[in-house]
Amino acid sequence: MAYSLPSRRLCNFFLLLSFCCCLFTLLINPTSSHPTQPTSELVESVCKNTTIYAFCVDALYSNPRTPTIHDPYNLAYISFTLAIVNATDARLNMQILLKSSSSRSLNPKLLRRCVQLYGEAEVTLGQALNDINSDDYNLASYAADSARNARDCQAAFGGRATDSRLSRMNRDFLGLAEICIAVSNLCYTA
Repeated sequence: MAYSLPSRRLCNFFLLLSFCCCLFTLLINPTSSHPTQPTSELVESVCKNTTIYAFCVDALYSNPRTPTIHDPYNLAYISFTLAIVNATDARLNMQILLKSSSSRSLNPKLLRRCVQLYGEAEVTLGQALNDINSDDYNLASYAADSARNARDCQAAFGGRATDSRLSRMNRDFLGLAEICIAVSNLCYTA
């Protein structure tokens, strides 16, 4: 019996998936410790306007450029990029859950709806990134729209997803969207 190698396309997919998962783990780890340096005034002014201060600080400082950022527009790039990476990772993980036999407790129709919602969030956040340097933008609205998608995903499962991974993805994405809203509000006053 001969062993057949997996197709190159399949290998590339799993390589990309592994990279995204590793990147997500490195970028967003809400249980990581606080940075050893004190938080910057800018990060402080953003995070004090979020629900979970520690999550906000950890998320923003997961990008090594954060300590050197002194204006809200560059911090907006960082926060919206983190949110896009998170939305993409969540969508890819949901697609894996759809194909996984271990996720039989999740309604496939509802999970497909969540995949769609996170895809829409990616597009919305991408528009926000494109508009950051524009004079005519509403970054907070983009962030709020994308957060609504995560809430709709959670609500589709009766407000409580039966899979803890899905609940965690929604919670983390909502935290990032909240950071984006707080940064956006600073951009308007800058």
